[in-house]
Amino acid sequence: MRHLKLLTHVVEVARMGSIRKAAEHLNLTPSAMNRRIQDLEAEVGTPLFERRPRGVKLTTAGEMFVRYARSQIADAERMKSQVEDLRGLRRGPIQIACSQALAFDFLASQVAAFQKQHPKVVFDLKVMDHDRALVALAAYEVDLALVYRPTMWPSVRVMATVPQRLAVVVRADHPLAGKKTVRLSDCAEYPAALPDRTLSGRQILDEVTARREMRLNMQAESNSFEMLRGLVFRCNMISFQIEIGAPSGDLGTGLVGRPVDTRDVPTADLVLCQLRGRGLSVAAATFAEILAKSMQVMKPA
Repeated sequence: MRHLKLLTHVVEVARMGSIRKAAEHLNLTPSAMNRRIQDLEAEVGTPLFERRPRGVKLTTAGEMFVRYARSQIADAERMKSQVEDLRGLRRGPIQIACSQALAFDFLASQVAAFQKQHPKVVFDLKVMDHDRALVALAAYEVDLALVYRPTMWPSVRVMATVPQRLAVVVRADHPLAGKKTVRLSDCAEYPAALPDRTLSGRQILDEVTARREMRLNMQAESNSFEMLRGLVFRCNMISFQIEIGAPSGDLGTGLVGRPVDTRDVPTADLVLCQLRGRGLSVAAATFAEILAKSMQVMKPA
């Protein structure tokens, strides 16, 4: 598949914004890389890159060609995966973009269960906010996105959804740990470590507290759930996370999650999706089906 190498070169130059950097990354000389791009431009009949003093920029034709190239590369990878599946290899890799809340327990446990059945499958898991995850999906950088409260695009196909309550994360010895559900007003008196405003949980909190004209006692904020958990444990603060990512107490973290009453904070959807019209490898399609079934089980009766 020699033509795929050339397509890969074009995609890499577009990603790097530099023929020299892309050549170095692919172990080619810049002159050889430039000749290949020029030959391709001559064949296409129009420049794909605008040459600048400090790098290159895609032309309109170049943007169209890169989308085509990514699609061809992804289809070739899917075909190779299907051939390998016929040989019993089932390698993958399965590429997934997911929200932080899925990383610690839910998605890790799904991967562990899958690899027990298919030990040769390799996973490439990228933790991203919902907007970046959909960008990665559209750019063929991942097969699947599993994200909370995404802004859906026409090019994205929803495979499964499950409503999620917001949960307050506290130490096991915190007064709120004894409640089955928590009212948001119960949280206002305690020091809080909040997700930053790039994260959906914080966006929901801001919407609700603004509407109710109430304020949480924020003492810290972070874009890292790991950092927030550390602040909860070390500083006895409270924090917030969607229910699927909240600690259950059985993982030895010393933390527990308690759902916030939906009268205060409404549920929002956790969504599993793929790019519309894109065929998945056998391994990715099989794993997606398992994820969708696991999410269906989580749905409230």
